[in-house]
Amino acid sequence: MNMEEKETVLNGSAVEEETADEKEAPIDEETTPNDSAEDEQDPLEAALAEIEQLKTQMLYKTAEFDNYRKRTLKEKAELILNGGEKAVSAILPIIDDMERAIENGAKTDDVEVLREGMELIYHKMLKALEGLGVKEIETQNADFNTDVHEAVAMVPGMGDDKKGKVIDCLQKGYQLNDKVIRHAKVAVGQ
Repeated sequence: MNMEEKETVLNGSAVEEETADEKEAPIDEETTPNDSAEDEQDPLEAALAEIEQLKTQMLYKTAEFDNYRKRTLKEKAELILNGGEKAVSAILPIIDDMERAIENGAKTDDVEVLREGMELIYHKMLKALEGLGVKEIETQNADFNTDVHEAVAMVPGMGDDKKGKVIDCLQKGYQLNDKVIRHAKVAVGQ
């Protein structure tokens, strides 16, 4: 083959390839509108189905949250109503002891026995309060602290070593789980 024939063959095959590409292109263009119409319907239907699914999920979640809110409100109301049950249960045995002490106090004239009974009841009460998380605020030889102490008197002339220290406790203070429920009333050295 000479050069011209090669060019013709090459050009001819190139033309044939182009013609084949052109033939395929219109076919693609014709099928594309049909495919796109089907594609448009499928995504639309899929989107509508997804919207319905999301609506259903939202309804379930809303109902679930509403039930949760009602349940927590009910539990909170029960806690407020019956919150002191633990404290009352701890104090009832002490009341029983005090009633027995009063009954037995009328039968005896020995003051020492009555005093000993009252001390036992007092220690039992302190132990019950400790079980509930109540602690006495320490005041003996303590530095004055406005967070837990209330100064009701200033005592002058106590010396430098007693300055700013608690000298005397006039009324005990108590904490419930590290929260002050009653400040200790104290006299402070000046």
